[in-house]
Amino acid sequence: MRADSIRFVRVLHEGQPRYGILDGIEVVLIEPHPFAPHRPTGERLTVDGLRLLAPVIPSKVVCVGKNYADHAAEMGGEVPAEPLLFLKPSSSVIGPGDPIRLPLDRSTEIHHEAELAIVIGALLQRVSPEEAVQGILGYTAANDVTARDLQRTEGQWFRAKGFDSFCPLGPAIATGLDPADLSVRCLVDGEVRQDGTTADLVFDVASLVSEISHITTLLPSDVVLTGTPAGVGPLRPGQTVRVEVEGIGVLENPVVDRDGVPDDAGSAGASRTNGERET
Repeated sequence: MRADSIRFVRVLHEGQPRYGILDGIEVVLIEPHPFAPHRPTGERLTVDGLRLLAPVIPSKVVCVGKNYADHAAEMGGEVPAEPLLFLKPSSSVIGPGDPIRLPLDRSTEIHHEAELAIVIGALLQRVSPEEAVQGILGYTAANDVTARDLQRTEGQWFRAKGFDSFCPLGPAIATGLDPADLSVRCLVDGEVRQDGTTADLVFDVASLVSEISHITTLLPSDVVLTGTPAGVGPLRPGQTVRVEVEGIGVLENPVVDRDGVPDDAGSAGASRTNGERET
C-alpha cells in the first residue's frame, strides 16, 4: 500500500449513513462522498462503537466466475476462454457484522467465496485496460455467497447468487493498492478455508473492467467481484465467516437462517437485522 493510500468507510452516525476516512482509531467524516470532490467536515469519531455499513451501495455488482484455475478445477471445470460474467442485485449487499441469512427452505448447500472487489470511481464506457485503471476508486473485500445446489440446476445464476444478504462488502474502500498480488483468505469459525493470492487471477483487474465496460456502462460506486480462490465450502447457522484481503481489512459476518435464528439454541446474534435497507 502506498504511503498516500486512503481507506474510506461508511458509518451510521446519528441515524444517518456518513462517509469518512480511517485515521488510526478515529474516523474523519467527509462530505459529500468519495465519488465526488469532498472535504473533511471537522468531525472526528472513535472507531470503537461505530457501526460500519457496506462501504458502497452499487447500482450493480458484476461478478466473474472461475477466475482462479484452482477454483475452476474444484468446481469440475476448466478456465473459460473469456471472462464468465454474471450479476448480483444491489439488494444482496450487506455490511460488516450484518448477518448472512441462509434461505434453508430453498437451498441446503450454501457456500462462502472470498474475493477482492473493485470499486468503480468514474463513468466507464468502452474503455481500454489503461483507461479502466484510471477509473477505479479503490478496492474492498467481498463474500460472493452462493447456493451451490441451485447453481447446478440453472443455466443463469440469479437464484444461486441473488438472495438478500448474499453479497457482504467491506470494511473499507482502500485506495492506492496494487491488485497484482494481494492475499485473499476466508476463515469460518477460525478455521482457514481459503488462502489464495490475486497473483493467480486468470483475467487481471484492468482487463476485467475494460471488458465489462464494453458490455455495460460502469457507474461510480459500481462493484466488480474478481473471482474466488479454491477452498469454497458450506456455511451453516451459528457460524461466523471472515474474509481477509491484504491492505483492506477484515469483513466478518455471522451466519443465521433466513428468519434470523443462528442455531437451535438461539443466541444474542439473532436479534441483529439488516438495517442497511433503511438507509
